[in-house]
Amino acid sequence: MATTTLYTAEALSTGAGRNGHVRSSEGVLDLDLGVPKEMGGSGVGANPEMLFAAGYAACFHSALQGVARAAKVSLGDSSVGARVGIGPNGDGGYELTVHLEVVIPDLPHDEAQALADQAHTVCPYSNATRGNIEVTVAVSDD
Repeated sequence: MATTTLYTAEALSTGAGRNGHVRSSEGVLDLDLGVPKEMGGSGVGANPEMLFAAGYAACFHSALQGVARAAKVSLGDSSVGARVGIGPNGDGGYELTVHLEVVIPDLPHDEAQALADQAHTVCPYSNATRGNIEVTVAVSDD
């Protein structure tokens, strides 16, 4: 199946990888990176998991808004939080896990969960990770 690319983001990593620097080609993203304390670093600076969590949360929230619009449902003051974990995979490498928490205060839990499940089928991050890493989607009533 041919894919039409609508947008391409570019970023460059310099320095020492997780202890280096990243900058997007247009300069909007320009961050020093640091290894988290839990992984033996100083904990100062952003890290790839933070960036992935932010991107996944925003992308999933947009997918959720899209499926709600198509269903003619108002999301009200909705939010999506993403927690990205990293740990050893048992083969000498590392793997990620993702937990998405969807909050749609003005909808019954079952209706909110149905929209979240549908968003999980259309979100590009969900499609990219499906079958590769553990991703859970939970609706919170908070």
